Amino acid sequence: MPPVSPESPEPSVGRRAVLGAAAAAAPLLAGLSAPQASAASRAASAPAPRAASAPAPRADSSAVSRGPGSRPLCGGGDLGPNVLVFDPSTPGIQAKLDEVFARQESAQFGTGRHALLFKPGTYHGLNAQIGFYTSVAGLGLSPDDTTIHGDVTVDAGWFGGNATQNFWRSAENLALVPASGTNRWAVAQAAPFRRMHVRGGLDLAPSGYGWASGGYIADSRIDGQVGPYSQQQWYTRDSSIGSWLNGVWNMVFSGVRGAPAQSFPSPPYTTLDTTPVSREKPFLHLGARGEFRVFLPHKRTHARGVTWGNGTPRGTSLPLSRFYVARPGDTAATFNRALARGLHLLLTPGIYPVDRPIRVNRPHTVVLGLGYATLVPEGGTTVMKVADVDGVRLAGFLIDAGPVNSATLLEVGPPGAWRSHAADPTTVQDVFVRIGGAGAGRATTSMVINSRHTIVDHTWIWRADHGTGVGWETNRADHGLVVNGDDVLCTGLFVEHFNKYDVQWYGERGRTIFFQNEKAYDAPNQAAIRNGRVKGYAAYKVGDRVTAHEGWGLGSYCYYNVDPAIVQHHGFSAPRRPGVRFHDLLVVSLGGNGQYEHVINETGTPTSGTSTTPSTVVSYP
Repeated sequence: MPPVSPESPEPSVGRRAVLGAAAAAAPLLAGLSAPQASAASRAASAPAPRAASAPAPRADSSAVSRGPGSRPLCGGGDLGPNVLVFDPSTPGIQAKLDEVFARQESAQFGTGRHALLFKPGTYHGLNAQIGFYTSVAGLGLSPDDTTIHGDVTVDAGWFGGNATQNFWRSAENLALVPASGTNRWAVAQAAPFRRMHVRGGLDLAPSGYGWASGGYIADSRIDGQVGPYSQQQWYTRDSSIGSWLNGVWNMVFSGVRGAPAQSFPSPPYTTLDTTPVSREKPFLHLGARGEFRVFLPHKRTHARGVTWGNGTPRGTSLPLSRFYVARPGDTAATFNRALARGLHLLLTPGIYPVDRPIRVNRPHTVVLGLGYATLVPEGGTTVMKVADVDGVRLAGFLIDAGPVNSATLLEVGPPGAWRSHAADPTTVQDVFVRIGGAGAGRATTSMVINSRHTIVDHTWIWRADHGTGVGWETNRADHGLVVNGDDVLCTGLFVEHFNKYDVQWYGERGRTIFFQNEKAYDAPNQAAIRNGRVKGYAAYKVGDRVTAHEGWGLGSYCYYNVDPAIVQHHGFSAPRRPGVRFHDLLVVSLGGNGQYEHVINETGTPTSGTSTTPSTVVSYP
């Protein structure tokens, strides 16, 4: 496709490129008229260099009483070789950043996992290029405690200027003074930008303004303009922006100061003044004695703007001595012993095979991953099960399905969970699920939410459409997310490519703010996805007995590249009753490879031809 420049009156955007297939172009709206890394053994992660001269923060340790025949388990300890800690006096920071990036730039399905941590202070002349499975973060209580005069950059040179596969990376808790006045963060799914202060502008497209398909911002302040350019969809929550340049298909804002006014579908802005309930992700910081601690932000209702604008955010801070610091080689049995004895769990960067469920049974338990720590089930087990208790926080890790089918990969609350958790909900944040791509993987259902009042804040649940171990039956995965609990809220929900329903919602009073979906590309024919008399499985289905549900800014795309003649009856399915309401829905046929007959139920005009033009419904019913 032709390059897009900021000055172009009609720049173009394409769908996510898959295995080199060409895509149709679509106009931007609103204000603008390398070889793949092999999937090696997943049992260990590649080592990373240490920051040579940065003294490691103190890590308090406390022994936990041991049971008969077991080794002692201690809280605290070293964060391992894949965590680099810098301070302003560290020599050769740029060289270390470049070394990690060289390993990770194109390692889409590699085994390296890295966290780059910056102590509070001021840094000059850095360009931290962020590749796969790399997280960069400041260690202050506020982003402004750690200021980089330079950039934290994601671009797409490794993929020919196409940013649609820039997955699995993150930036958190930093202030940036961009060298050119504008920082570039050209990402796709599973690449959060949290608690960031950009003292300038933010560009969400790759250099050359090629294809892009993202993304997520939360609890951040961008003083200048945010330019999405070619980004097809984006969700921004509880933030502050100077201005927003344009939109393509689906730009959603909740609780964002400076957000554009509601105007879907032209321009395609869905804007909520506040976020109904939110609680920011836990994060690592340094205490007064230079020791590692984990900050747990408080819950907010009707939230708007950042949590840190008036200094120290509201919340509590736990010493690292309260956490079992896991290292690759630790087992699920070890995790369960640590959790049973009252410790939280910190997963350092690496890959962790688990042969039994990790059981989170204690209220207020924190499971926090660094550097895209990855849990892989063995023998078809469920990776993690959470009890029906208050205030559990799951954050910052990847679940990678194993070759033996798992019935479920993550279960939040047991079947039949009924207790109210309105005062202290469980949160699932930056927890990502992948089935195939890095190797053979199968799971009937990826994530099940049974506990009431759970908040799912930014997830990408992905049945792989490229990589290793990919095929209609090879990485079979029928369902992405199933919600059985009442009063569940999803903010930033990305679920893609499942063999049947991507999302099924059976709980009452559920709410979703922003949903992005692509139906499975590789359906072999119409018969393979015929759902009784219905052509295709909806991307998002609300159960027939549900009486109250609401969604804002939901989109589904189809690209049936094996059989372009496939017809999808609708993107969304829900009972037609007053309490079930949707706002700003769209479906898109990407280049005419498959078509939708309707948007939701029998409502909405069909897609047609090869124009890649959305069919929209502003309000339903």
